[in-house]
Amino acid sequence: MAPQTYEDIRYEIAGPAAVVTINRSERYNAFRGRTVEELIRAFRAAWADRQVQAVILTGAGDKAFCTGGDVKQRAETGDYGPTESGMFEIGNLHKLIRDIPKPVIAAVNGIAVGGGHVLHVLCDLTIAAETARFGQAGPKVGSFDAGFGSAYLARVVGEKRAREIWYLCRLYDAATAERWGLVNKVVPADQLLKEAKEWAAEIAAKSPTALRFLKQSFNADTDHQAGLSNLAMSALDLFTASPEGLEGAAAFAEKRTPDFNRHVNWH
Repeated sequence: MAPQTYEDIRYEIAGPAAVVTINRSERYNAFRGRTVEELIRAFRAAWADRQVQAVILTGAGDKAFCTGGDVKQRAETGDYGPTESGMFEIGNLHKLIRDIPKPVIAAVNGIAVGGGHVLHVLCDLTIAAETARFGQAGPKVGSFDAGFGSAYLARVVGEKRAREIWYLCRLYDAATAERWGLVNKVVPADQLLKEAKEWAAEIAAKSPTALRFLKQSFNADTDHQAGLSNLAMSALDLFTASPEGLEGAAAFAEKRTPDFNRHVNWH
């Protein structure tokens, strides 16, 4: 099979690990439709590769892991850009991270916010650089994730913390994230990938079949949230095209404070 070619990501094999890097540092590793399609291709390649025992997901550069959907793209074109399938497949990427029968390690090298925060939450394990920052931004820019990004987050950090993260849209440092159980370990930034690869090597010494059953067992308790995710994605499609949703994207692109209230009907 011919090797895959990518524009928005990098895909490398490092011993028993596949290292998947979102490579859009000029946009703080925000994803567009093409990025999501390439991430899906990369995870499927890792699934099929018998050499790969674990997947490491990270971002290019030292500023951002991923800042979610490319809001500038959305403001410019009203969507997340063209794709081969004609669809924006972020929901399929979420499910693939859960379904791949190999542990997925998020190596958070910088800001993980919005949809980028959701990606790391969905990974089996998270290792963070000391410089990493975590949080949500949806309600600030006219967006939300009412599926895995909120319901599963509450399983990870508890209801009160999850609601705080979503309602206030603050950024939290790596030490706080570790204390809350949002990350497994914090390391110096220059040790991040080394640490992630060491964890992948430890995983590779274990039974792949046992790990597959364990991952599926852990997921079984929250698999019903996939239905919430589908509902949330459908709602988000409608909301982002509404005056309130459009105001969020426009304000972000114009670097001004959004005026959501003039678009809200509370009745």
